[in-house]
Amino acid sequence: MRSWEEPKKKRLHIEIIPMIDVMMFLLVFFVLISLNVIPALGIKTQLPGAAHAQQLKPQNKAVITLGLQDRLQLDGQDLNQADLIARLKGLEKPDEKMVIILNSDAGVEVARLVSVMDVLKGSGFSSVSIATRKL
Repeated sequence: MRSWEEPKKKRLHIEIIPMIDVMMFLLVFFVLISLNVIPALGIKTQLPGAAHAQQLKPQNKAVITLGLQDRLQLDGQDLNQADLIARLKGLEKPDEKMVIILNSDAGVEVARLVSVMDVLKGSGFSSVSIATRKL
């Protein structure tokens, strides 16, 4: 009787290093994409610089962004100056003082910034700050 040699069965194994490389690439890709998407939600502004800027950490705040071409946003949503006070009154909590941060582009005219601040002060919002970047 003749015996046939059976071929050796190769053990299958999974190469883990290429899989780790692909996972790291995907992780880096999604992190970089998410970092670039988040700032695109509002008006892109170039803040004016100040050497003595302070960090504010208020609990109840609203961010008003003044952009070029008479654009105005409240917390990332477009609106006009006539609707600004009504929206701010809706956000205001009765037991907390609301802090308003004006985020204005460096190219916005001072007269426009002052007119928005005047409307805010005339409507009873006394805590108004101007956002700057630290030099």
